[in-house]
Amino acid sequence: MPVTLVYIDHARWSADEHLRLDLQRIFEDAPVTRLPASGVEDFIEHHLARRQFFACAHFNEHLLAAVAINEADDRAWWLSELCVRANTRRRGVGSRLMALLAERAKQEGRALRIAVDTLPLADQLLLSKLGYRPFSGDTPGADGAGGYVELDPR
Repeated sequence: MPVTLVYIDHARWSADEHLRLDLQRIFEDAPVTRLPASGVEDFIEHHLARRQFFACAHFNEHLLAAVAINEADDRAWWLSELCVRANTRRRGVGSRLMALLAERAKQEGRALRIAVDTLPLADQLLLSKLGYRPFSGDTPGADGAGGYVELDPR
């Protein structure tokens, strides 16, 4: 499946109704345990208002998966809220999105980080398979959390 990487920031969210609907559908398909409590549109707008953006897997004119990204002061990207549309799960779309992000991070010399304190064990195992390793430095997690994994671009 030839998935490409698309970024959705506040400007693109406001300007492109098709992408806005696709991004909403991704998070509306989230498993019940991961559904945003505030509602999908409020959840997305909250992230975008905090100057975050979404990296999305794009295929056949539609967004199939998304992950929220927050850029840290050291230029590292903190990833959270990965979600894949229900009808494309178990087909490698989420892994492909993470691989595309890893390629982009390497090109830009960025580390990718994910706080793992609240992640289910299955997600932590997947991250390990994708090459993410526990980080042992003193940099705290995205919002002050201590436990995280990192994919170093080097």
